[in-house]
Amino acid sequence: MRNKVLIKEIFKSIQGEGLYIGTNQLFIRFSHCNLHCEYCDTDFITDLKEYNATELSSFVNNIKDIHSISLTGGEPLMEADFLTEFLPLVNHKIYLETNGTLFFDLKKIINYVDIIAMDIKLESSSKNGDLFDIHEKFINTAKEKELFVKVVFDENIKEEEIIKCTALTKKYSVPLIIQPKMNGENLELRTDFINKVFYRFINLYSQTRLIPQVHKFMNIR
Repeated sequence: MRNKVLIKEIFKSIQGEGLYIGTNQLFIRFSHCNLHCEYCDTDFITDLKEYNATELSSFVNNIKDIHSISLTGGEPLMEADFLTEFLPLVNHKIYLETNGTLFFDLKKIINYVDIIAMDIKLESSSKNGDLFDIHEKFINTAKEKELFVKVVFDENIKEEEIIKCTALTKKYSVPLIIQPKMNGENLELRTDFINKVFYRFINLYSQTRLIPQVHKFMNIR
């Protein structure tokens, strides 16, 4: 095995976002990301542990009673070369959580992935610029698997972003999950504003769902 990877943490918990909310998963949190979202709450610097593919697969294959393994981060696709060695050794379903930008790297591992939970990063909330063209290229690869899209929004969301989000997900018939920004365990936005944004989305695309980050309400990872 050639590649090694730095892992922030491995833990079993309840999925708190998206279409698989409430399922029991084993989370593998990778330690690097190619984006720097303003609302990111992950420490990628301390308490890292190095694994090779054999070591990590031996560990996770001994875990029982889980729905799937969530590859999260950070951005797991930054470790695509490692994943090409690791994923063929794993005997669990693979659930990829991704920022939806590294489409060339997704192509390397797409055959080993079962479910893709892809983010659309809005410029108004993440401060990463306009990524819609890149996100569409990612969807063009990801659509061959089970795919849904998540969007975090705050009080700065723009009408143009709502139109672009709904147009893109509607074009590919991808379920769209919108998530109001959280402040710790609490919603950062007023309920009336959240409802206003939700109905604007759903009026443009019927497959939109409003699902806050439930694990934060429950104060679990």
